Amino acid sequence: MKPVVIDKIASVTGNCRLQREARLGSEFPCREGDVVAVRVLTSKSTYDQLELTTGRFCKLNAGDVMAGALGHRNALKGYAGRLPEKLAVGDVIQVLNLGGVLGIYEDGNPKVGRPFDCEVLGQVLSFPYFGERIGVPASIKDAALPFEEPDLNSLPPLVALVGSSMDAGKTSAATALIQELVRRRVRVSAAKATGVSLRRDVLSMEDAGAFESLVFTDFGVVTTQPKNAPALARAMLARLARRRPDVVVMELGDGLLGTYGVDAILSDPVFQQAMKCMILCASDPVAAWGGVKRLDEAYGLRPDLISGPATDNGAGNRILEQMTGLPAVNALVHPREFADVVVAALGAAGVLRQDEGSAS
Repeated sequence: MKPVVIDKIASVTGNCRLQREARLGSEFPCREGDVVAVRVLTSKSTYDQLELTTGRFCKLNAGDVMAGALGHRNALKGYAGRLPEKLAVGDVIQVLNLGGVLGIYEDGNPKVGRPFDCEVLGQVLSFPYFGERIGVPASIKDAALPFEEPDLNSLPPLVALVGSSMDAGKTSAATALIQELVRRRVRVSAAKATGVSLRRDVLSMEDAGAFESLVFTDFGVVTTQPKNAPALARAMLARLARRRPDVVVMELGDGLLGTYGVDAILSDPVFQQAMKCMILCASDPVAAWGGVKRLDEAYGLRPDLISGPATDNGAGNRILEQMTGLPAVNALVHPREFADVVVAALGAAGVLRQDEGSAS
């Protein structure tokens, strides 16, 4: 075992509650979620931040010793990379996202440049056996929340936000909605069910007034996939239902045609039963039109309204409403009107009284 002092502990490792002084091993199981210590080798001037376990962001610098977790990523506007099949001390891997996911870089968007290269220092060890110095590979699965199935008779009403792609305005719409609902004395809990580990979005939802939030990393998952995404969404609903929120606002990260399991969740019968309102966020009018068509043809679902950058001006809204027959409201410009549509949808579904959703 080799001692090391970690300069920066990435948020993806939060379940492990790592200390800055750690012990490293030289054997790597190379499982998704395993925690690895690396030394940053390169410098960057864009996409150069790391989210810490506190939720704060800091700049990564060459020479920093960082703890992250192994995983993969397939981001349209970021990096694509895979889980390494094997590792040894001294190997070079890359930082694939702001949350500290580590893997083998394969491709990327030119706007974010090449990712940080990092030298592998060792496998971070945990010591689960009381009174014994027997180290085992640390993993974010070790203290993860359990997967549970929700009680179908006590599901909280769900407002789901889906997007035409990443960066389509889902988190901005979710935070605007939460803030407006909380102002109307609605108890809101929040969740992000798909994507690559990063706490920023659910922390923004808490800042907006959600009294509880969950992200898939809490359940020991670095990157969601079709095979685990539906069970994750159900487990989140089961967990959040314990504190009896009036509404759950859940963002499905990435887009309708991504690889993170949004399609599998939308096909899940339990999720469909819980969902009482769907918001489609789109980057442009064609993406909005295509998103409505995709939801109908693939899942038999119809959103209740459209938001995101596609609704940035009145001309675009009129086109969308004419082409789709759906209300188009920009959540940032018109938050009250946006929330009114959601409240009306929930009221029509019989899960929120109109007086609960009325502005005070």
